[in-house]
Amino acid sequence: MSWDRPFAQPLPLLRGKPARTLREADNFIKSLPAMERDAPEWRLAAQTLADAAEDREPMLLAKISMDRALTRKVAS
Repeated sequence: MSWDRPFAQPLPLLRGKPARTLREADNFIKSLPAMERDAPEWRLAAQTLADAAEDREPMLLAKISMDRALTRKVAS
């Protein structure tokens, strides 16, 4: 397992420095409040990061999942 796999380009996050590796993206997700982290988009992003770290999914899929979670619209 390699959580140190880098993204092709740094991934801008909602706060802090951009994520350069799977580990940094995963740490960002872990820092979210539990209610937000439990949203389907964040659960999918966390799973695709883990799958990419284990070479079961491409890095691009992990990036796309993170992008979707970062830009998700919260219904009012």
